[in-house]
Amino acid sequence: MAESLWSQKPWWCQPWSILLTGVVVVGGSWWLLQRWWISAPLALGVLLWWWLFLVALPAAYRAEQEALLDQNTEP
Repeated sequence: MAESLWSQKPWWCQPWSILLTGVVVVGGSWWLLQRWWISAPLALGVLLWWWLFLVALPAAYRAEQEALLDQNTEP
């Protein structure tokens, strides 16, 4: 199998940094402003961002790698 998607990414694009940034953004918003109507949309944006980069992108990368592997093994 090909190398991991995450081994090709810099440190600031690793799962731990994506999670940490999201927590800091939402937590910082609440800590500084204490307004749910600002923090809630930020939290929804962060959840969408997490889903995109931590679920959808790795799944698409894995599917592409498997398709390439299948293509190379066909006679």
